[in-house]
Amino acid sequence: MARTVWDSSLGKKTVMAVSGLIMLTYLVLHMLGNLKIFFGTEDFNEYAHWLRTLGEPALHYEWVLWGLRVVLVIAVVAHGISAYQLSRRDIRARPTKYLHRKARASYATRTMRWGGIILGLFIVWHLLDLTTGTVHSGGFEEGRPYQNVVDTFSTWYGNVVYIVAVLALGLHIRHGFWSAAQTLGASSRTRDRALKATADILALLLTVGFLVVPVAVMTGVVS
Repeated sequence: MARTVWDSSLGKKTVMAVSGLIMLTYLVLHMLGNLKIFFGTEDFNEYAHWLRTLGEPALHYEWVLWGLRVVLVIAVVAHGISAYQLSRRDIRARPTKYLHRKARASYATRTMRWGGIILGLFIVWHLLDLTTGTVHSGGFEEGRPYQNVVDTFSTWYGNVVYIVAVLALGLHIRHGFWSAAQTLGASSRTRDRALKATADILALLLTVGFLVVPVAVMTGVVS
């Protein structure tokens, strides 16, 4: 039964919708956590430490955090595989290109594929930069996330990579939220306007919410 659902286009779209909503929930919480950097070094570092001690003493150090990471990895992989397979299926269904491009397709719709690739590459870079410190520009210091963030956004390439990824994220969310609502049956003639407005607002808030941190470092508000 599960294999039959997965093999269907609707099943893959449902997997994309559910995994997308899981990632969207994480992004909202992650953005709110990032904004704690404006409360100063101590508050931000304490917040990062709190994330690692969630569930103690019943659970060991970082168990909850690693559990969340596993869920997110599964969501990202499922989302990517579903998107790729649906894209290949769509290409096979129409082996010859359209004579005329669909004028109704929005910029976000046309760039969903490239946006997904950009975000996938960014996730890898972001983890290697601020989680493991492998590609970190300065002297990565375990347990001092505030300084590590400032180091990253004190470099031109750190800002360029982050800003490009966040802009791609905004476009991805704007189209993806609306598509997920349609797939999960939430859209209707009476709710469509509200859902589209919600997609626009979410995309805008997340884009601005993530961008204010590098802008604050570049302008010296956070240092």
